[in-house]
Amino acid sequence: MLTPTDNDPTAEERKRDHIQLAFNSQVKSEELDPRFYYEPLQSPHPQPGSWTPFSFLGHTFKAPLWVSSMTGGTAMARTINKNLAQACGEFGLGMGLGSCRSLLFSDDVLADFAVKPLMKGQPLFANLGIAQLEQLIERNELYRINAMLNKLDADGLIIHVNPFQEWLQPEGDRFQQAPLSTIEEVLEYLEVPVIVKEVGQGMGPESLKALLQLPLAAIDFAAAGGTNFAKLELLRDTEAKQLIYGQLAKVGHNAAEMVEFANQLIAELGDRVKCPAVIISGGIQNFLDGYYLINKVKMPAIYGQASGFLKYAQGEYATLHTYIAAQIEGLELAQAFLKVR
Repeated sequence: MLTPTDNDPTAEERKRDHIQLAFNSQVKSEELDPRFYYEPLQSPHPQPGSWTPFSFLGHTFKAPLWVSSMTGGTAMARTINKNLAQACGEFGLGMGLGSCRSLLFSDDVLADFAVKPLMKGQPLFANLGIAQLEQLIERNELYRINAMLNKLDADGLIIHVNPFQEWLQPEGDRFQQAPLSTIEEVLEYLEVPVIVKEVGQGMGPESLKALLQLPLAAIDFAAAGGTNFAKLELLRDTEAKQLIYGQLAKVGHNAAEMVEFANQLIAELGDRVKCPAVIISGGIQNFLDGYYLINKVKMPAIYGQASGFLKYAQGEYATLHTYIAAQIEGLELAQAFLKVR
């Protein structure tokens, strides 16, 4: 005769665990995540791959994840970028490279960046700072951008706008014109998709308003909350400079605030919105952050991470694979049982 435990050999051990852990497993009301309605009755557990593929940046994505720009030209960069590119190909994601400035004039570190063959057709974007673009315009050398993109077989260009980082960087450049003017000149010259991003402090409503009216492929928020490159540069400098300029690193806008700006501007601008999509990045700590924000913004969106991926991309590929697979499983679970408030 079957007993209740014959069909469940782990039952006794599991129930013992429940008794021992019950008092340590309480979640207080003030700890609840207020962003979601939890609806446990409406769906079965999701099957792997249940996130519906969708079009973004002219490519098919299998999950709403973007590998934000990180690194190149260092000893570990080649391993990191190859792991990330392989993951994008396997999971159907997109990727922005770290600053490709050195590739404008030399191929010495090209192997760190040339990872497109690993991506199985997924989008790879090169990346240049606004200061380098201003200098290329001044010297009538914008042709170097196309040459760099061809070397990388890149699908487009990311322009990072970083006035505070440049000001605080010991080796930093000084802008001679407003970044918006430089972006507009580059857009007139290039015939490839262009993304504009900040570098860890986000953008206010006037900057977003200007960018939304340009024919960009996307705007990457790079909001406050993640790696702050102004603060990073301060940490490379003297204690005196850190005391003088430290507050600058604390200025900015987080991703949730930028979503609010974007929604207000979309309503205000109407048909004047020319940029079709956003990448929500900066302080995205987990899949719930990303799921919430891409569902709150009123335009096509994916979410980006940099340090989250970087942590797992420095060694064996299997470690990164496990991390991304868990992120996507979390997104599928959220889609099944959570409704954004």
